[in-house]
Order: sequence, then C-alpha cells, then structure tokens
Amino acid sequence: MKVLQVYTRVYVNDMETSLKFYENLLSEVSTFRFKYEAAGLELASVGDILILAGSNQALEPFRKTKATFKVDDIHEFYDHLKSSGCQIIRDPTRVPTGTNFTIQHPDGEIFEYVQHHD
Repeated sequence: MKVLQVYTRVYVNDMETSLKFYENLLSEVSTFRFKYEAAGLELASVGDILILAGSNQALEPFRKTKATFKVDDIHEFYDHLKSSGCQIIRDPTRVPTGTNFTIQHPDGEIFEYVQHHD
C-alpha cells in the first residue's frame, strides 16, 4: 500500500483561466485533462494541483472533499480505511481515470482515493 501523490483540490467555474494560471505559477504543463460527463465536470492536473471545473451546482457534491490521494492499490486502501473506522461516503466506482472512492477520516475530513488505470 503506497500513496503515490496527493493532489490539492481547486474548485473553479472557468477551467481555461485557472489552468493557465497554475501552469504559469508552477512553470509546468497539465499532465492530464478530461471531461467527467457523468458529474458535469472537467478535471485537469498541474503538479500537485487538481482543478475541478463546472457549474456551482455540479461542484457542490464535491466541495467538502479536501484532497485526492492517488494510490497504488485502491482495494487495499479501501479495506484498510474501512477497518480503521473511517466512514464510507462513496464506495469504489469506475471513473474516467480508473477507480475511486470517497471516505471520511476519523478527524471528520473527507478525502478521495483514486487508482489510475494504465
């Protein structure tokens, strides 16, 4: 079980403006960008920033999620966190990048865990 990367989430209405800003700020280009049609969102990453863009209504169900943990084995993390007393918010689900789930840690904070497919 290994956390490969932790993304800080940024919620925006305008992907183009935000993406350009973070690419310039970090002197990096986006490593991925895609539309998540089922949620009405577009996502992109720049370094350790995960930009989620959409309408306020589309973003609302995701705003309480503080960060995204990219992991090497989604099922091991799910089992470990569940047995550690974490509250499941969303069970493992296929998403455009792979598989994810959302969980509330014992401190009350909500996080997404994702394993990207190749």
